[in-house]
Amino acid sequence: MVISNLVQNAWKFTSNHATARIEIGLISPDSNQNAQITYFVRDDGAGFDMNYADMLFGVFQRLHNTNEFAGTGIGHATVQRAIHRYGGQVWSEGVIEQGATIYFSVPDTMPSSVTNGLIAGGD
Repeated sequence: MVISNLVQNAWKFTSNHATARIEIGLISPDSNQNAQITYFVRDDGAGFDMNYADMLFGVFQRLHNTNEFAGTGIGHATVQRAIHRYGGQVWSEGVIEQGATIYFSVPDTMPSSVTNGLIAGGD
């Protein structure tokens, strides 16, 4: 559910560019300050102003005009709720017209069946 939602958003926010790059990856625990794997979805699309990053995960909060990009403003809020429900963290980085990266991590003490469903959207 999380990856699906983030990829759909990346696809949407790169739609006005002639070419687009969407990257899905992870940062291993030994290469970041966390003891957890950090997953990310990165695009080179519309991006956003970091001054408004705290609004990105709010319900019905939009950083772009509805004329530019369709949507209801609940996608990232849904991602945040799912990640927080399992004790994880979600955060973002963006630059206007250079893209955005959404990062998230979940505790590695969770059963893999829960983690796989949360990340991939399975049951």
